[in-house]
Amino acid sequence: MNYDYDLFVIGGGSGGVRAARKTSHLGQRVGIAEEHRYGGTCVIRGCVPKKLYLYAARFSESFQDSEGFGWKLSNWSFDWSKLVMNKEHEITRLERLYREGLQSSGVEVFDSRAELKGPHEIWIQSLDQIVTAERIVIAVGGKPNCNKDLVGYEYAITSDEVFDLEKLPKTIIINGAGYIAIELASIFKGLGVDTTILYHGITILRGFDDDLRFTLQKEYEKRGIKVITEQSLTRIESCHSSFQSTGPWRVHLSGGDIIQADVVMMAIGRIPNTDSLGLEGVGVKTDNQGYIQVNEYSRTNIRNIWALGDVTNRVPLTSVAIHEAMCFIATEYMNSPQKPDYDMIARVVFSHPEIGTIGLTEMEAAKNFDSVNVFKTCFRTMKSTLSGRDSKMLMKLIVDGDSDKIVGAHILGPNAGEIVQMLAISMKMGVTKSHLDRTMAVHPTAGEELVTMYEPTYRIKFGKRLHKN
Repeated sequence: MNYDYDLFVIGGGSGGVRAARKTSHLGQRVGIAEEHRYGGTCVIRGCVPKKLYLYAARFSESFQDSEGFGWKLSNWSFDWSKLVMNKEHEITRLERLYREGLQSSGVEVFDSRAELKGPHEIWIQSLDQIVTAERIVIAVGGKPNCNKDLVGYEYAITSDEVFDLEKLPKTIIINGAGYIAIELASIFKGLGVDTTILYHGITILRGFDDDLRFTLQKEYEKRGIKVITEQSLTRIESCHSSFQSTGPWRVHLSGGDIIQADVVMMAIGRIPNTDSLGLEGVGVKTDNQGYIQVNEYSRTNIRNIWALGDVTNRVPLTSVAIHEAMCFIATEYMNSPQKPDYDMIARVVFSHPEIGTIGLTEMEAAKNFDSVNVFKTCFRTMKSTLSGRDSKMLMKLIVDGDSDKIVGAHILGPNAGEIVQMLAISMKMGVTKSHLDRTMAVHPTAGEELVTMYEPTYRIKFGKRLHKN
């Protein structure tokens, strides 16, 4: 059969764009459709604007710290509208680069919603036309969970809207304590907003190493971020007698308290963006949450349809989606079958202080290994000495006691992401603790602590922590 395209990609985020562009480079006829903006969540409403706003938020603390080093700053102020405008200029530039990269590679670009109509058929909404493709890749990503069962959910915003608020609020309540909630709490607090985190659990950042969780929560509280735990949000209502689209809002908590804020943000996780995509009609299998089920080569149960990135509920990271795309291309077009490698993926939480983590948590290691050695240090950074800031940096290594292999590394403090990226390379290669012990330290740096922790802080045998002699 003669198809219109050798490959058609639904979704113009990082994974979809990489799959389309690289496949076109191999001489294939490729089309791609995106209903919003090219670049996807990461570029348009995720990682990129978040990092830009994080830079903005950290200036306030830098201004304060500079006085300890002899600087005198006065009358500094912040313009929210200018930040929003400059952010928009930058993501528009990046979106243009994504689009130009596709077009220069020979990919036919559609600014449209696309839906499956058959195993080889895609409906292009803007054209009201069906095109055919030999292979189809679905890379539509996810979207924020709005919790539509909550009374008053329509008064809350999500991460999709947070970077484009008309004005900077005086108060904000963030419902959730995952990495999105934690990062945005840090940003708003740094910009001078009275910030509250609301979480139904005991400690923020579930799934991360406990030392990171406890230390960061204490740091947030020291910085003036209110952290309300073991309570959930039960209702949101307007403070106005008549309907208005702006706050303030009253937030009812499960413990009976009522708190008020100009903005309420839902950050309780993300869900797959698979509504009305035509999956059921074609027979593409999804799990009970709507995520597309794939095999180890990213192929769905329909032989000529693949799915990449966040829509598959594997590892929801931009770099992972790009890696999955490259594995798909190698497997299908280069006669070199490759499975995505999810071992030892470094992660960063752009909190303040920052978190960088890779490998197993202490609890996970204790379950997986008979013997575990834990190396841990917590210290005040050199910059904090003159600034007078009461802030600590945490470094922690988890080591398999039998093989001496480092199986986990957890860092909290300035530039944690940059440090863990470099550490990830050596851990991917199987670095041992003795390798670090033989490495010369670079002084004075924070990173030197990683190569100067010679004795375990404590040991764990068969899941039980041993008392240090």
